[in-house]
Amino acid sequence: MSFMESMRQRARSLKRRIILPETQDKRVILAASELIKQGLCEVHLVGNPHKVDQHSLDLSKAIWHNPDDETLIKNLQAQYFELRKDKGVTWVEAGRHLKKPITLASMLLRENIVDGLVSGSDSPTADVLRAGLQIVKPAKGIKTISSYFIMVSPDKEFGENGLMFFADCGVVPNPSSEQLSDIAISTATNFETLIGAVPRLAFLSFSTKGSASHADVNKVTEGYNLALTRKLPHWEFDGELQADAALVPAVGQKKAPGSKVAGQANILIFPDLDSGNIGYKLVQRFGRAEAYGPMIQGLSRPMNDLSRGCSVEDIINVSVLTAIQV
Repeated sequence: MSFMESMRQRARSLKRRIILPETQDKRVILAASELIKQGLCEVHLVGNPHKVDQHSLDLSKAIWHNPDDETLIKNLQAQYFELRKDKGVTWVEAGRHLKKPITLASMLLRENIVDGLVSGSDSPTADVLRAGLQIVKPAKGIKTISSYFIMVSPDKEFGENGLMFFADCGVVPNPSSEQLSDIAISTATNFETLIGAVPRLAFLSFSTKGSASHADVNKVTEGYNLALTRKLPHWEFDGELQADAALVPAVGQKKAPGSKVAGQANILIFPDLDSGNIGYKLVQRFGRAEAYGPMIQGLSRPMNDLSRGCSVEDIINVSVLTAIQV
């Protein structure tokens, strides 16, 4: 069974409520139809079902949240106003903002009317992240919104039978040591939730255990030390490690003897967005790995961003993974 097949099987049993706000996008409608047909989640859609082009598909099992429904808007207006009044949003503006699909969907997520949100096929990433920060809010103890990629390699000797998480490859350009710590905690949490295995997390650098001296190395080691004070007792973290020391047992034993992570890491934390983005794409293209993401993390509820070039299959896959993140 492939990775995504196993994720779909889990999603079917969970029956999570996933909202897709961008119903003006045909791909979203097609994905919603497939999610319903395959029983992968309870599909929630934003829009007026009498106005949205449903492309002759059967969406009778979808639950619609209509921005034209004044009762729905009024039921959420007070909560949204309280969230945003300190930023100068008036009562009237609060009602108007709630008619925007991403704002309405984010409030429904915040109020636990849905379990997860998937957007971005027709919206800039900045709009999705802004709604997450302003409405859904960061998770307790986390200040940094970041992302991770799920990498599934045909080479089963790496990670968990070929499966690894890479972070951050999509959001934070030059994370501080505190942000690296946040990224590590969020990624380990999601790894355990999604994969069900113990995180073995490596903080990557061009240095292994002091083999080089540089401010960039210091940032990574400080991030590692901060994360040690926050991680769960059974999680295994180590750093700073070079990529070969993190992944190859013989190299790990030589460069970091006694480490429970070196040579067997299943999570790689990159020092910056340059290395993370380049790294996942090299593994995807040269290593022929499947790459799923970027999955957004650090928010109090599951909310994920799509590429505007995404396919219908991408929307389905991200919806499935979002359902399991809950």
